[in-house]
This record gives sequence, structure tokens and C-alpha cells, in this order.
Amino acid sequence: MRRDIFQAVADPTRRAIIALIALQAMTPNAIAEHFDTTRQAISKHLKVLTECELVKQEHQGREIYYQLEIDKMKEIDKWLEQFRKIWETRFAQLDNLLSTLKKTHK
Repeated sequence: MRRDIFQAVADPTRRAIIALIALQAMTPNAIAEHFDTTRQAISKHLKVLTECELVKQEHQGREIYYQLEIDKMKEIDKWLEQFRKIWETRFAQLDNLLSTLKKTHK
């Protein structure tokens, strides 16, 4: 079942997992050590992240390492870009207004 990437990032634990494995590939046990939850719960989160294709598994010997799929993160960034532009415009307008007010009160 393919899930939507926004389902994955909606959960704070999954966002924390993404942040962890953005730095380096990790095994499920290594990931679970960073959370006050069961290894089973972490496995479920990893399953969702894998189904959303935000993480991929890499087998190294008997271990499975999870690593971030940067291209999928770019999808999220692309969606956020539209809002970033809106806010940058609004901040620029606010900056102009404050500059104008500052000049008139001198």
C-alpha cells in the first residue's frame, strides 16, 4: 500500500525518526534507543515511512539500515515553497511598513 508522504510527516515520532536518519543510516534498534516506546512501535513507524518512500532499507550482512530518501523530502519542500513565497512577500511588506513608520517618527 502506497501512502501519502504527508501522512508520514504528520506524526511527531516519524518526524523525529526522519531527523535521526537524515544524519546517518541506522538500524531499527539504534533508532528505538532514542525513543521511550517499544521496538514494535518504532517498526510500525518505519513501515509507514518505507511505504511513503521517505526511507529505504539497505541490507548490510544480517542488519537492516534505514536511510532517508532525499528526493522524497524534496517533494515536501516543493509543496512548502508556495507558502514560503507568500510569507516572504508578507514579511517584505511588513519590513517596508516598519521602515516607513520609522522614517515618519524621526
